[in-house]
Amino acid sequence: MQRIFVTHMSRGELIFVGLGLYDENDLSLKAVQAIRQCDKVYAEFYTSRLIGSTKNNLEKTIGKPIEILSREETEKGEVILEAASNEKVGFLVCGDPMIATTHIDLRLRAIDRGITPKIIHSSSIVTAVPGLLGLQNYKFGRTTTLAFPEEEYFPMSPYQVIKKNKEMGLHTLVLLDIQAEKERYMTATEGIALLVKMEKKFGDNVVRGDSILCVVARAGSPQPLIVANTVDGLNNMDFGLPLHTLVVPGDLHFMEVDALVTIAGLPEEIGKKLQKL
Repeated sequence: MQRIFVTHMSRGELIFVGLGLYDENDLSLKAVQAIRQCDKVYAEFYTSRLIGSTKNNLEKTIGKPIEILSREETEKGEVILEAASNEKVGFLVCGDPMIATTHIDLRLRAIDRGITPKIIHSSSIVTAVPGLLGLQNYKFGRTTTLAFPEEEYFPMSPYQVIKKNKEMGLHTLVLLDIQAEKERYMTATEGIALLVKMEKKFGDNVVRGDSILCVVARAGSPQPLIVANTVDGLNNMDFGLPLHTLVVPGDLHFMEVDALVTIAGLPEEIGKKLQKL
């Protein structure tokens, strides 16, 4: 169904600014210059956050105060849209601004109100993780997210996404849940345990003990952790501080196998077996 916009005249402007992956040093010069020209600056850190930075460090870098919005305020969007109706507003988000559906929706609603949206792109986990691991980005299928199980709530859809991707020979980027209000960040260990639990329920041999998994921790930091091994081989490993991301490989090209051995420490005997497939 075609979306019909009923636009209204507005003098405002809404600039979506990508913050990158780790700290305030990821901000581009273009981003800093644009933010300094804004009348108001908002940010949200529930879809992700800069583990290596703080609100104070960001404010010092951009020379502007930042108002952090809750998940509800961001999804409703009224605070941002009202301000952007007559002023130049900067909206800071981690990674690249248009990866999250919430931000796309906000952009469309801004256009509907006659507010001019602009986008300043930055590095994203979607491209950083394949690059760090040495996997070919075009061989990734649909991305999925593992959520923290709650009482009577344990979404199993990630298992089906991984299964379908594998059937097509594609890799799966598995994002891990963030509960910003609780400062709770799912670890790779917790994520792997959830996948194993799903395997026990469905039993389709998607995530077996000998299945290869990749872990990237603290992408964008000076020393990210990059590991590849079997599910059993990753047991009891300490991946350190958040944020963590998982990748479930599909069919691997020989160069990808070489990269996982060389870069991510995949045991050579496993690499040799994969090269023969």
